[in-house]
Amino acid sequence: MAGNTFGSVFKLTTFGESHGKGLGGIIEGCPAGIPVDMKAIQLDLDRRRPGQSAIVTQRKEADKVVFYSGIFEGKTTGTPIGFVIENTNQKSVDYSHIKDSYRPSHADYVYDQKYGFRDYRGGGRSSARETVCRVVAGSLAKQLLGTLKINAFVTQVGDIAINEPYESLDFNNTEANPVRCPHPQTAEKMESLIRKIRKEGDTIGGVVGCLIEDVPVGLGEPVFDKLHARLGAAMLSINAVKGFEFGSGFEGVRMKGSEHNDSFNPDGSTKTNYSGGIQGGISNGMNIYFRVAFKPVATLIQEYETIDKHGQKVVQQGKGRHDPCVVPRAVPIVEAMAALVLADFFLLNRLSKF
Repeated sequence: MAGNTFGSVFKLTTFGESHGKGLGGIIEGCPAGIPVDMKAIQLDLDRRRPGQSAIVTQRKEADKVVFYSGIFEGKTTGTPIGFVIENTNQKSVDYSHIKDSYRPSHADYVYDQKYGFRDYRGGGRSSARETVCRVVAGSLAKQLLGTLKINAFVTQVGDIAINEPYESLDFNNTEANPVRCPHPQTAEKMESLIRKIRKEGDTIGGVVGCLIEDVPVGLGEPVFDKLHARLGAAMLSINAVKGFEFGSGFEGVRMKGSEHNDSFNPDGSTKTNYSGGIQGGISNGMNIYFRVAFKPVATLIQEYETIDKHGQKVVQQGKGRHDPCVVPRAVPIVEAMAALVLADFFLLNRLSKF
């Protein structure tokens, strides 16, 4: 199976399945001598892990990472960094009923058609549990990037949304509620909606926003490796993502060019930031901001009609432990993927200059 490696200089290759013995990864290209804060990495994993609140899946995984190589005396050695996170609470029996049938809007059918075989336990390789590896690598990438700040947060659940500029939000509030919305009043409404949807055995989608501050000028490469193109590819590789927009996004089509152009200040900064901190595919030093849309979780704890591998209609009901809304746990994943992209371009910049 191809497609398991992300990045060109700072590269992550992941392995493992949702119900296997564990998941892990190999990070290549990380420079030597980077101090590693293990507590910060574990904190990011704790933000992603299942069972952390009443509005997420109740699968109980400690998600403790063990590093096997590439770190010595608290610093990176410049060699490949290998790590593993063990699975300890998988309940594969919860998936025996879908062994010969396909869940709607999952990867079951396409995996069977492409490979002629699939691991039906929790979706196997297609499970969102694979993202635990991205969080480890992304957390390390954040430490490589130093003072650059990546702030992801929930900005919308269903029809409930924050309607304030990202720069006006207090990101100290993001971790103060289980939804990870930095606007307390909106967070309460989002949590109530998620609890209601969960009781109905249904799911709901949402949006994760991200504001990246203190970005240097010059990250990104011309033509095919534009910064926003790589960020888009990174976000769209996350399970359940259905859309990505940066800067003014789709709302920009309502504006005239005379309104949308970001006029310069004498120091090179811009008076507005409809470009979202990226011009010509290269960071311009302004804040980067983007939005990532997540569909409703496909597994429903209610009856639904589907087909089996023989094309016969069958009626099933979802079992096991699942998120009614994925966005609260997606926040650290969005941050991780943004960090991987930025770290890659940061190192590419080093290679392109004498």
